[in-house]
Amino acid sequence: MSITPDIKDWTWVLERPCPECGFEPAAQGIGDLPRLVHDTAMTWSEVLARPSVRERPAPDVWSDLEYGCHVRDVHRLFAQRLRLMLDEDVPTFANWDQDATALESDYPAQDPGTVAVELIEAAGTVAGTYATITDATRDRRGLRSNGSEFTVETLGSYHLHDVVHHLHDVHAAPARTRS
Repeated sequence: MSITPDIKDWTWVLERPCPECGFEPAAQGIGDLPRLVHDTAMTWSEVLARPSVRERPAPDVWSDLEYGCHVRDVHRLFAQRLRLMLDEDVPTFANWDQDATALESDYPAQDPGTVAVELIEAAGTVAGTYATITDATRDRRGLRSNGSEFTVETLGSYHLHDVVHHLHDVHAAPARTRS
C-alpha cells in the first residue's frame, strides 16, 4: 500500500507549539540550530540502527528507514534553500514533492547504515551554514513556491520542527530532551 501524500501547510508551527510532537518555535533561536541539528542527527543514527528499521508500523506509514531517508533529504534541501537565501535577494524555492522523491529514490531499498552516514553528513553541512548566520543575515528572506515567506531564522525553525516531528513519528526523542 502506498503512503498518503502529506499536503498540509505546516507553516503554522512558526507561530505556536505543535500539539503532536511538542515542538515550541520560541524555545530556541538561530544560534541554537547548529547544536540541535547535530543532536537530532545523532538520534536519527540510533533510529537507523534499530533491527526493525525496514518495518512499516502500518501499510500506509513510512518505516524508520523511509523517515530517515526523508530527513536526510530534508537536511539537503534546507541547506540548498539556506544557501540561496544567503547568496541571493529573496529567492523563490523550487517546489519539492517529497512523496515523488521517496518513490524515485526507492527509500525502502536503501541501506540504513549508508543513510545514517549521509544523514549525519547532510545535517553537518546545514548546521555549519546555520553557524555562520549573523545579525546582518538572520532576516534575509526567501519564498516557497506557494508564496510562504521565510527569513533565515524562520526557515531554521521550520526545518528543525520537521526533523523533531519525524523523530516523534518514529517514537524517538532528540538527545537534548532525554534524561
